[in-house]
Amino acid sequence: MLSGTRLRTVTYTAVIALAAGLGSAACSSDRWCEFDATDTKVADSYCEKGTPGYEWEPDSDGKSKKSTTSKRNK
Repeated sequence: MLSGTRLRTVTYTAVIALAAGLGSAACSSDRWCEFDATDTKVADSYCEKGTPGYEWEPDSDGKSKKSTTSKRNK
């Protein structure tokens, strides 16, 4: 069994790790949650819960990657 001090230390460490992970995920990209059938923006909680029919959509105003094509030398 864990002692009181060790249990608190483990708990605090887990809380700090969770907060750091959520903070970095929130700032890592600009996205929103949409209902697929109508492409309507909805509350993020639908996507966070994994509700069927809802998905995260990325910011489409950003720079897009250009597709690279290989050129053949004749």
